[in-house]
Amino acid sequence: MSSVSVVIPCYRYGRFLADCVRSALDEQEGLDVRVLIIDDASPDDSADTARALAASDPRIEVRVHGRNRGHIATYNEGLLEWADGDYTVLLSADDRLVPGALVRAAALLDAHPEVGFCYGRPLRFRDGGPLPRARTRSTGFAVYPGRWWLERRFAEGTGCITSPEVVVRTGLQREVGGYDPALPHTGDIEMWMRLAAHADVGYVRGADQAYYRVHGANMSVTDFGGQLDDLRQRRAAFEAVLGRCGDRLPDAGRLSRTVRVRLARSALRRACRAYDRGRTDRVPVEELVDFARECVPSVEALPEYRGLRLRRRVGARAMPYLQPLVLSAVAERGREWLWWRSWKRRGL
Repeated sequence: MSSVSVVIPCYRYGRFLADCVRSALDEQEGLDVRVLIIDDASPDDSADTARALAASDPRIEVRVHGRNRGHIATYNEGLLEWADGDYTVLLSADDRLVPGALVRAAALLDAHPEVGFCYGRPLRFRDGGPLPRARTRSTGFAVYPGRWWLERRFAEGTGCITSPEVVVRTGLQREVGGYDPALPHTGDIEMWMRLAAHADVGYVRGADQAYYRVHGANMSVTDFGGQLDDLRQRRAAFEAVLGRCGDRLPDAGRLSRTVRVRLARSALRRACRAYDRGRTDRVPVEELVDFARECVPSVEALPEYRGLRLRRRVGARAMPYLQPLVLSAVAERGREWLWWRSWKRRGL
């Protein structure tokens, strides 16, 4: 029987803890699962809730910080100091697993020792709303060569994983180390790529693997100004991977150029969308262009820059009405649709 260590960091999420823990312990039949709840000095009753849960189930342990250490230190405490199962899961207290998710992931990892971590499709739901119906029957597994999967991340300049749907081989987690404190918002992207530099990547097909709760306290980027910070953090994550795993990536120079072009194009596309949607007063267009130039000094040669130049000529007021006539705006919508279809089918 495979064993799974589930680390649940918690800060002011006590109201979600019972459901989160139940999804890990009571909905994963056939596995030896243990849970560690780490309360990071929550000012509410989260610690008391965690202790009550532990008192009712010997499979649950609790650690309570006397002072707030931050989410990265909390992650690393659980993953590197406590986890000792065959596989490890980092599950935020406000998320939950789909029934059987750990069983499906463990089956993949048991069958493919060359795989360092696996993931599947997450389901997003609004806090306070009903859980969407989840698919719980897998149609099989996919195993992607780690280097190939990592190169695809560099080619796209972004991750394809939310987080709660990931199960990692514990030995590999210890080998590559913990999350990077210098990457508070993109440490997960860097971690998945670091793992992929050392082992292959598995994907659970057909079934949904986790629920990701969407609410106002999520650390993901939602404001327009935060879009620029997101791009900068992503660039830092890719640079960190090259710094740590350069000896495993003989074509690191090419990968660096590839991701810089991709991030520059992403910044310019966001600037273009600001014109298309009449949001130039809220989106930092000039700062996005400056970021693109930092990534690619010859930014004027990029097609997105030519599209932005056209939009500037049309003007911020007229562009939302003329958007259907601008070829690059139509192409952007098509590109987003194709990416969405690929992600739904292959998780890439």
